[in-house]
Amino acid sequence: MSIYHRILVAVDLTESSFTIAEHGRALAAALGSDLEMLHVVEPLPVVAPFPPDTVTPAIIKTQEELIEAAHTHLATLASGPGSQQARWRVEVGSVKVELLRIAREFQVDLIILGNHGRHGLAFIFGPTEDAVLHSAPCDVLAVRVAE
Repeated sequence: MSIYHRILVAVDLTESSFTIAEHGRALAAALGSDLEMLHVVEPLPVVAPFPPDTVTPAIIKTQEELIEAAHTHLATLASGPGSQQARWRVEVGSVKVELLRIAREFQVDLIILGNHGRHGLAFIFGPTEDAVLHSAPCDVLAVRVAE
């Protein structure tokens, strides 16, 4: 019997997403776990001094396009070997906040995400992986991916 019944794979839709998704699919298949893939679209900022009525429609359209592209990409990631029961979702908001919210909401036992091996200032400023690691309600597996 597996200690990981529900696995959440968080991807950023870069090339490394394929590696991270492959690890998630393989582990879920080996353990007989439910698998959910997640991508979070961060809200696009509205920048002044543009009149709100001219900028808002363009931002909404762009955000909708990002969400649609994320659904398409996640469908591809979830359709690999061992993913018969894989689901995916796209959320809008802060990556850390949404990832932790989904993990709690679905009582996830394991979060899998990528570790890009950042150094220097990128490491000091605390990447999402580090923030999730210290706040997650469950185990976190960081898959090492190329920068």
